[in-house]
Amino acid sequence: MDLLDLDNEAMYFETPLPTEVQQLLDESGQQYRSQALDGSSEDDLELTSVDSAEWALLRAHLQAPEHLSVIVALYRFFYYRHRYAEAVMMADRAILLSSRQLGLDEDWRQLTQTALEQAAERSMTSTRFLLLALKGAAWLLLRQDEPQAAIERLAPVRAFDQKDQLGTRDLLSWAEKAVRREEIASAGGNVHLLDR
Repeated sequence: MDLLDLDNEAMYFETPLPTEVQQLLDESGQQYRSQALDGSSEDDLELTSVDSAEWALLRAHLQAPEHLSVIVALYRFFYYRHRYAEAVMMADRAILLSSRQLGLDEDWRQLTQTALEQAAERSMTSTRFLLLALKGAAWLLLRQDEPQAAIERLAPVRAFDQKDQLGTRDLLSWAEKAVRREEIASAGGNVHLLDR
C-alpha cells in the first residue's frame, strides 16, 4: 500500500514545478513503466544500481530538492522497488519540509496536538499530508522490523486524529504487538504473548 498515494496530488503542493523538473518526473514515470512492460522483474530492476528512471528522479531532485512533488516521486520509486530505508528517508524529508511550510517545529518528535490543530486551521490539506507522511514512514519502519520507531511516528498522528480518520489504529496495534514480541523474545522464552 502506497501511503502517500494522494488523490489530486497538486492540491497538496502550492508551488508549481518548474517545467524541466516536471519533464524529468514524467520521463522517470515513462522509463519505469517501459521497464515493467519489457518483462523486467522487480528483482532485475533492483539489481541495476542507477537505472534510467532513478537517474531522471535524481536529476529532478538536484534541480528542486525541496519540492514535495519531487520528494513524493522519490518516495514512491523507492517504495515500489522495496528499498524501504531510502523510502523512509524521503518520508522523513517530506515530514521536515511540510512541517517547515506549516510553521511547525521541524523535529516531528516535538509535534503536539495543539500545534497540529493550529496548523490545520492554516491549511488542512498540508496538515493532512504531514500526517500521511508520518503514517507512511511508520508503515515502512514496521516493514523493516523497527516497531518502536514506528510507534514514535504514529504518536502525533494519533493525538491529532482521535477519530482514526486516517486509519492508524490498526497500524499502531501492529507496532505495539511487535514491541511486545521483542520484549518477550528478550525475556528468554519464559513469557508468551496472548493475542485477543
